[in-house]
Amino acid sequence: MISDKQLKQLVEAAVFAAEAPVTLDQLLGGVLADYRLNRPRIRQVLDELKEDYRERGIELVEVASGYRFQTRADLGPALVNMWPDRAPRYSAALLETLALIAWRQPVTRGEIEAVRGVSVSTQIMKTLQERGWVKVVGHKEVPGRPALYATTKAFLDYFSLQSVADLPALAQPRPELELDLEGITDTNDTRERGTKEEENQ
Repeated sequence: MISDKQLKQLVEAAVFAAEAPVTLDQLLGGVLADYRLNRPRIRQVLDELKEDYRERGIELVEVASGYRFQTRADLGPALVNMWPDRAPRYSAALLETLALIAWRQPVTRGEIEAVRGVSVSTQIMKTLQERGWVKVVGHKEVPGRPALYATTKAFLDYFSLQSVADLPALAQPRPELELDLEGITDTNDTRERGTKEEENQ
């Protein structure tokens, strides 16, 4: 048997110590394997922890890959100032391309260029794939069979989303150019403190 207090402490410690988001199954098959617990009970504990941290500087969030602790998004600008050399900078072209892929996926490079009105550099596509945010998910059945690009689970995790349905609603004729990804990028990389500075054209 394990008390409610001990269970909450154990779940909290497991998520905090993990290097990547933790799923319910990982908790049940890992630190909680010796106890007869079910998914609804663990989800209840996680919901309680979310509430416990609601007014704190860090928060428990559920992303595509599971649960993790992270700094509050609204504290990002202040935290970036602590590690200015570690905050990545991305060009407007890269951010626009990423936003287009996120909202219009699956999409070809040509379709991205048609919306942006300019060509998309090979370096931008390479950076997005190396970052793990974008991948090829197939090929469009048209002459030349161009690659179709879509966002990844890593993209969802990085931007604290559970699914693409959590993306902001489309409200502009070209809303993809209005998505402010740069601020979110700086916030999350400050939390991770492990990403080198990049500048892409």
